[in-house]
Amino acid sequence: MCCNFLKMNWITQFLFNMKRFVFILFIFIVLFVTGCHNPVKSTSKHRIKPLTQKELIQFNRQLLRQEKREIDAFIKMHHWKMKETGTGLRYHIFNKVKGPKAHMGQLATIQYSVQLFNGQTIYSGIKSFKIGYGEAERGLQEGILLLKSGEIARFILPSHLAYGLSGDGNKIPPHTPIIYHVKLLNLK
Repeated sequence: MCCNFLKMNWITQFLFNMKRFVFILFIFIVLFVTGCHNPVKSTSKHRIKPLTQKELIQFNRQLLRQEKREIDAFIKMHHWKMKETGTGLRYHIFNKVKGPKAHMGQLATIQYSVQLFNGQTIYSGIKSFKIGYGEAERGLQEGILLLKSGEIARFILPSHLAYGLSGDGNKIPPHTPIIYHVKLLNLK
């Protein structure tokens, strides 16, 4: 009797496991078949139409206008007096010194810090770059051309003069204006 009970128990477990296996196999097959089926037909009314060049330009202009309003509001909130260049760079030079302004091709060495609008300083230090050779952000190069050696300035670089729609891949998010505090140490 004991052996018959063990045989029945083993058979029952085997059948139970087989039922579970068949059920799992059935679910897998159903998921596989439905997952491979594309319910959206490739008719023209279901396709997403790519933007035209004109639409992309309009969208970009809207982004620039929105960012300009955000920068204006930020400057007003902090009561900063800043000038604006034709490209959208905002700047304020704190101390005027005598001497020639920086020009293209010179090696500029600056002491700097970079901040986001939330006040977080994300980069700082000393760096050198050749003006006009793409070794620094476009807005920073434009700002340096406004300075003489020894001058201290604050620049606000709109995203299109900083790191654009992609950010720097590290600390500067996509489509983000940045604030540069700069002292032009020397020009060569």
